[in-house]
Amino acid sequence: MHVFGLIGNPVGHSLSPPMHEAAYDELGLEARYVTFEPESADLESAIRGADALGICGLNVTIPFKRDVLEYVEPDDLAKRIGAVNTIDFGGEHPTGHNTDAAGALRALERGDADLEGARAVLVGAGGAGRAIAFALADAGAAVAIANRTESTAHDLAAAVPNATGHGLESLPDLLADADVLVNATSVGMDEDVSPVPAGALHADLVVMDAVYSPLETRLLREAADAGATTIDGAWMLLYQGVEALERWTGEAAPVEAMNDALRSTL
Repeated sequence: MHVFGLIGNPVGHSLSPPMHEAAYDELGLEARYVTFEPESADLESAIRGADALGICGLNVTIPFKRDVLEYVEPDDLAKRIGAVNTIDFGGEHPTGHNTDAAGALRALERGDADLEGARAVLVGAGGAGRAIAFALADAGAAVAIANRTESTAHDLAAAVPNATGHGLESLPDLLADADVLVNATSVGMDEDVSPVPAGALHADLVVMDAVYSPLETRLLREAADAGATTIDGAWMLLYQGVEALERWTGEAAPVEAMNDALRSTL
């Protein structure tokens, strides 16, 4: 029996277990996906214990994505992003990876976004924003990062190739000739509001919202009304899980089964 799981605090809201277990069933793997909720002070012991017990892999969520860097060997991308969301225990030492970046790119591919040479606008410079910013830049896009606290956008832009930092008031100007827009904030999750002025949206945009509850946020509704291509946040959630599963198992993930399981819980 192979054991995979999720470590964070809290984790009761996670949609990862049904998505991963659907994949194991489809692939015929004897595996289970379980959740762990240690206190912050026990994080090192939790990682060491998981390794000693033969757990094959862990996803990592809030508040441990940064702290866990101390207890694994992060790959280059995870180092640059400054966060780990996937741990692989398959080698001599636990290794840390960030599949949020690849998940965002695979989600954008669904909207036929051509990122090489594209002008991308990213709203938000927090944890998800950092991963998406590096992903967009590594894919060849010029990235304009807009954030409520402008200095945070400038700090992130200084670390990301071909990126600039801005305040939210710059969004109309930034979007006028943009090709891609990504919302990496939680705006739209708890209230029917959008971080982007509706009048700044246009038909030449591919718009992705990292918020997946609700699936159709106000940003996506208004983007669709403007004629833009829209991508809901469940696709990024799905594909970061797909990337983790493929890393752990070496198997091609059953994307359709995982997607069906995920969306049935939303």
